Amino acid sequence: MLEFRILGPLEVVGEDGPIRLGGPRQRATLAILLLNANRVVSIERLADDLYAGRPPVTAVTQVARQVSELRKALGPEAGIETRPPGYVIRLAPEQLDLRRFERGGEEASRALERGDAEVAFERQREALALWRGDPLADLADEAFARVAIERLEEIRLAALEQRIEAELVLGRHRELVAELEELAAEHPLRELLRSQLMLALYRSGRQAEALDAFRRARDALVEGFGLEPAPALRELERAILMQDPALDLERTTASPVADPAHTLLVIPSDETQLDTLVALATPLATLREREVVIARLLEDDSDLSRAAATLSSRCSALGVHARTAAFTTVAPADDVVRLARSHDVDVVLLDATLDSATGSFNDAVSEILERSPADVAVLAGHARAGISGKGVFVPFGGGEHDWAALELAAWLARSLEVPLRLVGTSSDPRRGRRDASRLLADASLAVQRVVGIEAEPLLVEPSPAMLVAAVEIASVVVVGMPARWQIDGIGPARCALVEQGVPPTLLVHGGPRPGGLAPRESRTRFSWSIAERSL
Repeated sequence: MLEFRILGPLEVVGEDGPIRLGGPRQRATLAILLLNANRVVSIERLADDLYAGRPPVTAVTQVARQVSELRKALGPEAGIETRPPGYVIRLAPEQLDLRRFERGGEEASRALERGDAEVAFERQREALALWRGDPLADLADEAFARVAIERLEEIRLAALEQRIEAELVLGRHRELVAELEELAAEHPLRELLRSQLMLALYRSGRQAEALDAFRRARDALVEGFGLEPAPALRELERAILMQDPALDLERTTASPVADPAHTLLVIPSDETQLDTLVALATPLATLREREVVIARLLEDDSDLSRAAATLSSRCSALGVHARTAAFTTVAPADDVVRLARSHDVDVVLLDATLDSATGSFNDAVSEILERSPADVAVLAGHARAGISGKGVFVPFGGGEHDWAALELAAWLARSLEVPLRLVGTSSDPRRGRRDASRLLADASLAVQRVVGIEAEPLLVEPSPAMLVAAVEIASVVVVGMPARWQIDGIGPARCALVEQGVPPTLLVHGGPRPGGLAPRESRTRFSWSIAERSL
């Protein structure tokens, strides 16, 4: 049985040792398939990733040649199958180091939940031992690998945090201080690491240094984003100042270090969009008690004070915990991605203007969609001060980003206590095309299992005009981005929803970080979707 390794340089190992692979394109083809193991990857997706979004006219032939050469190099055990509209690599969980790592993380999470810190430590230590260096190190310069590598690095860091959490429960605080000092310096905005460092120092009899660690964390957050630390970190500082007995190891059976809060990041382009985005963010945050971070990114500092005051005033009336920040930027996409990565964000909510001629967004928004570790929901339709209408409507075709849209829509509908309606195409007997009811039924079953909300099917004729008419009564329309949005734009149907539709439209792009419905153990998973969870 072949063993595939991506937690380090790409490597395939057979019974006789490592197998020699071909050039960069062949290795990249294998890496793309492995990152999507047991899921079909379309030829178009492979071509786009291999050629950085600019595939040549011979791309289909080139992809077929790379797959053929891979099969020859790996032999009959390769597990690479042709499945319309592309290819899939079939692997058992033990064949891929990433899957073994994920399994170790899930077992560690379950062990921590039942109070077995020793088992949690051992499982996570074994999982981390699978790493051989930087993930996909030999493909780091490939455009397709950039976000994947960042996500892989992120789940390794989450696993480290979980291993440290178990060791704190086991009373190894003195041994952890040096490692935590190094990790906190390397990741100054990672609040969970900072809280673990504070606790380890305090338990080691170094109260003053623990408080200094908090001050350094606060300085990094304020200087970087104008944000105060999260409530959990501030509460830990208060407990240390009071020498709270609950922090003492002998008085607790579980780690007092709180799980990192799931965070919804809201980026309004200007004050006119703030109310609409907040109206969507509030119910999204309420269901899972998420923290909301609202940030204004400004071109110059002339409006800085007023923008900060407006955000503070607006958020004081919210029924959810919120932090706000306003700062100037010369690279908005970089700063949004940095915010998303630093604050464990699982959904980014922003507004943007669509170029109706090309069906595309400006460069900054496109870069956020490409690089964000979290799901991104772009408000591209008509702005409303509140949410009214008769339900959350989801035009659903089963694509990769459609599932991410369904996750967010189900979460929103459940919180708002309004119907969730899935929109699919009706049959076309002249073309021999059946209706989408079977697909909608599969999606509804997935939603019922994971979210506990039923979804009503709605079939419409496959035309932009009929789709716009069907969703006219919606509170909000949530639709996934098409797979080839970088090349072809969002397409005529989505453009019609944005330009002609009455309700606001959210266009959703799924990121590699587990989304808003993901379970706790998914922090150390590369990806998660409601489709996988329903299997």
